[in-house]
Amino acid sequence: MDGVTRQGRVHRVDGPLVEAHDLPEASMYEVVELGEQRIPAEVVAIDGTKLTLQAFEYTGGLMAGDVVRRTGRPLSARLGPGLLGRVFDGLLRPLSSAPTWLSPQTLASGEQQSTRWHFVPNAAPGEELRPGALLGVVADTGAIEHRVLVPPGVSGELRYLAEAGKVPEGAAVARIGPTEIGLFEQWPVRRPRPFAFREETFAPLHTGQRVLDLLFPIGAGSSTAVPGGFGTGKTVLLQQLAKWCDADVIVYVGCGERGNEMADVLGDLAELTDPRTGGRMIDRTVILANTSNMPMMAREASVFTAITVAEYFRDMGYHVVVVADSTSRWAEALREFASRTGALPAEEGYPADLSSSLAAFYERAGRVRTEGGRVAAVTVVGAVSPPGGDLTEPVTTATERFVRGVWSLDRDLAYSRHYPAVSWSASYSHDAEAVAAWQSGHGNPGWAARRARAMTVLAEAARLSELAEIVGTRTLPGRERMTILGGRLLRDAVLAQSALSPVDATCSGERGAALLQLVLDVVDRCMTLVDRGVAATEVEQFDFGALVRAREEAPDLAVCRTAITTALEALA
Repeated sequence: MDGVTRQGRVHRVDGPLVEAHDLPEASMYEVVELGEQRIPAEVVAIDGTKLTLQAFEYTGGLMAGDVVRRTGRPLSARLGPGLLGRVFDGLLRPLSSAPTWLSPQTLASGEQQSTRWHFVPNAAPGEELRPGALLGVVADTGAIEHRVLVPPGVSGELRYLAEAGKVPEGAAVARIGPTEIGLFEQWPVRRPRPFAFREETFAPLHTGQRVLDLLFPIGAGSSTAVPGGFGTGKTVLLQQLAKWCDADVIVYVGCGERGNEMADVLGDLAELTDPRTGGRMIDRTVILANTSNMPMMAREASVFTAITVAEYFRDMGYHVVVVADSTSRWAEALREFASRTGALPAEEGYPADLSSSLAAFYERAGRVRTEGGRVAAVTVVGAVSPPGGDLTEPVTTATERFVRGVWSLDRDLAYSRHYPAVSWSASYSHDAEAVAAWQSGHGNPGWAARRARAMTVLAEAARLSELAEIVGTRTLPGRERMTILGGRLLRDAVLAQSALSPVDATCSGERGAALLQLVLDVVDRCMTLVDRGVAATEVEQFDFGALVRAREEAPDLAVCRTAITTALEALA
């Protein structure tokens, strides 16, 4: 930047909005530093000699005339070892002094794990390497292997590779041509990391939540939204996904959420045993905490920081799930800043580019072939918190245009203590057909038929229940009453799930399919009994508690099936 004007002056300060003059060479999205505190800010508009900046920290004390310093780089994340098991702010600056997977003994020994890493080489000097090629691995970085790769845009002969041993943080571990490669790299958060191509192969994402896996599944590398009003259980559902989904790495970003909720997430993940590794769940989790009391515009950057971290692990060959809670508060930050800049407001005051901002986030999900030839995926799950539970508001409707599925939460279900409160009438998945084909090819050809039958019973039960509220249940024919009963059994024994139960908190695909088939068979048996002349009232009074106990206590489903079938036959 020699010969380029590097300093300007603050002209006006309005909360996170800062106007500056005398920096004609500054470029869009360049990061600058404000005042003596060196507050980071980003150039978001240029009008002649006037720059509009969004500050990522509290601007109290900043005043007109303070110095504005250029950095010459866009907003970037520092990527490298030590991300797993730590808590960061929205700009990926550590909020915890050390990874939470380090033992107290290690910390007490005084060894600076954050500045020296054990590098194990996995290549040989003289090799011709391309972007994404494996140079080596770093030990002691969490529950998964941290792979050091050739960065994007670098290729050629490997002229130097460090030997196995401790490597300082800033040291080069390899040199390809004239380019030195270290353990860490800076990557602009608003620029997607490159990959070879999007994969045509498909694999489902197993969430451990029956209502999602059986009725509204999505694929690895897909995207979904979780809209729901206050108190419907969005945060609890997202925490369950973070704990139990079959991803290799979880990136959890708390975007404008309350601090106590983020503390609960951190505490639960630190205490929970990881079923994949036997260690702690947090050992393969990266947490970005930008709570409601933190700077507003850092909230806007946090979702792009999170997806950048996810792409970094994706390039290593891992399946990463990004959990964003919630994108509505991210959109509110956009709205507040747009109002300060005087931008023409669109619907409900949100900026006109709200849709393009949402698209820029969700389009970075995908199942891809990396530059290094690995098949990996980034799946995005974003919560939406519509004011007053209004699902027609702009953030919800705009989000639905860019996601593959919607897991809509219902207030009535939540208030009736039905968890997860996922509405089977308002939710959908565009990946259901692909999941059915995958299931059929992996020894489960009846998956699609079971799903279709369950959806039919639930829809018919909802329609008949509304009719029964008018004319009374006893006036309905026997088969219609059995349909209402079937809907209740599906809700109570299959779709409901206890997040607090050590048995029912998560459910394997095989057990979920078996439980659904058991309930559908019971519904069919009830229909048969009514057709034989058994009074519908007698069937309705039968104790179906064994089905709920099968869900909560995990007894042998075959024994449960035999007991219920035998008892129902006795009614005939």
